[in-house]
Amino acid sequence: MTVSVVPVGNSRGIRLPKNLITELNIGRTLQLERQGDSIILTPVHEKPRENWEAAFASMHETGGDTLLVPDVFVDENSDWEW
Repeated sequence: MTVSVVPVGNSRGIRLPKNLITELNIGRTLQLERQGDSIILTPVHEKPRENWEAAFASMHETGGDTLLVPDVFVDENSDWEW
């Protein structure tokens, strides 16, 4: 299949035919690889929150999950006056 290279801002891009997008279930992201003189595009099928558990574990190990603002303020426990 031959596709045209078109200007996209200061870059250049290609348009993928709709039937190819549908058949390969291409979403918003493609993995781009160069192999010699060839360009390989592979669909990325990530699930929402797929890597969150590992990211949270890593944050905990490095201390990145500490609160930036205290969860209880000094005057929070006092009675409200209306």
